[in-house]
Amino acid sequence: MEKVILEQKDAVDWVFRGEGAANLVLAYSGSSPLFMGKVMRILKSPRNAKNGVKANGVLTTHERLLWRDNEESTASPNREIVQQLYVKHVMSPLLGQKHVDPGVRVLVTKEFLESVEKNVTCHRPAWRVDSSRVDTNCDSVLIISDHSVFPTGFLKGEPCITVEIKPKCGFLPMSRFIAEENAVKRTVTRFRMHQALKLRNQEVPEYSEYNPLDLFSGSRDRICKAIEALYATPQNNFRVFLNGSLVFGSLGRGTDSSTILVCEALENALKKVIQADNGLCTTSFIQLVAETVYTSGVLDQLLEVQKLDTCDIEGAIHAYYNVISEPCMVCRELSKDKLSHPYASLHSIPLDESLKIVKDYLIAATAKDCSLMISFRPTEDGDLLSGSSHCTVYLGSTNQVFEYKVHFIDLDLKPLKKMEDYYELDKKIVSCYTQTVKNEHEADKNVGMDANGSVF
Repeated sequence: MEKVILEQKDAVDWVFRGEGAANLVLAYSGSSPLFMGKVMRILKSPRNAKNGVKANGVLTTHERLLWRDNEESTASPNREIVQQLYVKHVMSPLLGQKHVDPGVRVLVTKEFLESVEKNVTCHRPAWRVDSSRVDTNCDSVLIISDHSVFPTGFLKGEPCITVEIKPKCGFLPMSRFIAEENAVKRTVTRFRMHQALKLRNQEVPEYSEYNPLDLFSGSRDRICKAIEALYATPQNNFRVFLNGSLVFGSLGRGTDSSTILVCEALENALKKVIQADNGLCTTSFIQLVAETVYTSGVLDQLLEVQKLDTCDIEGAIHAYYNVISEPCMVCRELSKDKLSHPYASLHSIPLDESLKIVKDYLIAATAKDCSLMISFRPTEDGDLLSGSSHCTVYLGSTNQVFEYKVHFIDLDLKPLKKMEDYYELDKKIVSCYTQTVKNEHEADKNVGMDANGSVF
């Protein structure tokens, strides 16, 4: 992309698309060929941070040690550039270059960022506005392809439907470092356990029946079951876009169970792409998504990256304290009988081994948190061998052929300090789930007893 500087007057051409914990995402609505079919990621800063220092700082000394294999990253002047280089040099080779777009950085003025802040505030979820703002101290933004449209089709006005999925962790950990009292982690998915904590904290209104193991199973039927569950209770894990505009799902914390009105709206939107009878467009779309996940095999590689976490946080946290050269706070809290093997062994390994454990854990954390975007457009001739640069998939229920493209997004580098947060969150999730199951068992017992305490 040629060198440009976005100024205050350009802000009006960028409209709010969504946001995550660290970035705002804006879509381009102007007429410049440079930016058509592109989105912009702008770094946010906490409202309680001073001058954006925390959000836009350079790597810490220990982080430079951790990522020393990539000299370009460790020498970068700020974290924004580090993030882009992390995607380019770490995540892209692991997940496949055709599925990852590292993007390019474009210079911006402070006035541009201030105007964007004013323009998007009314579109952002209130709780996001209260906690963060645009980091106006940045001097550049990241421009990447808009994966919710096909660039050529966008210019021609061709219909495009896109699904965004947060797959979550697709395997059960079997690490020898998992404590006996936390053995439930080996049999119940992290997603299922986390639902209990989110429900208790009123972050979600009900359990989602989605099981990541189904999505990663490699079985057509189980993959379809997973997509159906995501559709039934999307929360913030399932969204659908038509020509780049959100038509199903939420930009906020999440969406409740799909209501009749919401489902009807999606059904109507899908009619522009899916040639099914009335009331069957959504069913056909779910089949299309499931078939594409199955035939593309794209989740196989994601699962391999997730499985770089071989020690679980219960083991990796000890390696973390080795890396930062501080007394292990976890060992300090453990009783003496638990300080024997295997935890003690982790504090006697070479530094390089500790660095590898922590680095692999953080890369896996990125893979567990990322999103998958799959875009579809119907082919004009219905030919599976159309010579397109994109892959094709056949939808038998409507006798249609679709071109599709698959990309991973939200591949952010996790701060090293977050290891402590991961450990604490893991304890909360397991504790809450265990207590929830215990309470349910007690309730079931009470239901089976009469007022005199007799079982009936």
